[in-house]
Amino acid sequence: MRALVLLLGLWLVAGCQASDTLPKSELTRKWWSLSFNQPNYMKVWVEDSQVEDINGKLLRRTGGGTAAGNEPEDGMESARGWGQITGGIREVVGADLPKRIYVRWQSVVESKTYRVWIDIPEEARQIMRATVNEPCPTTPDEPAGTIALVYVGLAPGGIAQVWVSDKCMKAVKVARAQAEIEPLGPHLGKSGGNYYPQSEASKRYVEKYGIPYGSW
Repeated sequence: MRALVLLLGLWLVAGCQASDTLPKSELTRKWWSLSFNQPNYMKVWVEDSQVEDINGKLLRRTGGGTAAGNEPEDGMESARGWGQITGGIREVVGADLPKRIYVRWQSVVESKTYRVWIDIPEEARQIMRATVNEPCPTTPDEPAGTIALVYVGLAPGGIAQVWVSDKCMKAVKVARAQAEIEPLGPHLGKSGGNYYPQSEASKRYVEKYGIPYGSW
């Protein structure tokens, strides 16, 4: 019996030592979120996105499709600036903190396709760490968040901008980049030059107010 207890104790110690040697992600959770935004009426379609994390791991096809943005139909000029930064949860599973993010997207209102690698600064990663480890100062009795949120805004002219949510869920601008034209066009030349359809509300807005280049 004593021999069995001793053997069990040695097994537990060995297990703890082995777990201590396992690589640990900087995030305490297994994933973070990558979402896309567009200015009001400035329709985009994300064809592809990729993430390179701080360990050099490249994750492909980390999200695509429509971006968050409004078409209020109130007759007001509202496409200048980014509006409310929000978006659904798009899980980036298996990645540590981001080093850079790649996006290829269609600017539907321009009938142009852009591509860009966006470098993510250390400041952004510090905010992401704090988000999942520290409570919001205004609500210190509530627990820290359970997910780090990253938003990429995409605008006409090939403008890409990145925000991360802080401890109080406020979007903080951390990066900006100028994309280049994708020479193969939409869907890497596999769609016959056809773009994602522009909504009627977006068409009416652009006809009335145009595209406010320089406001993003």
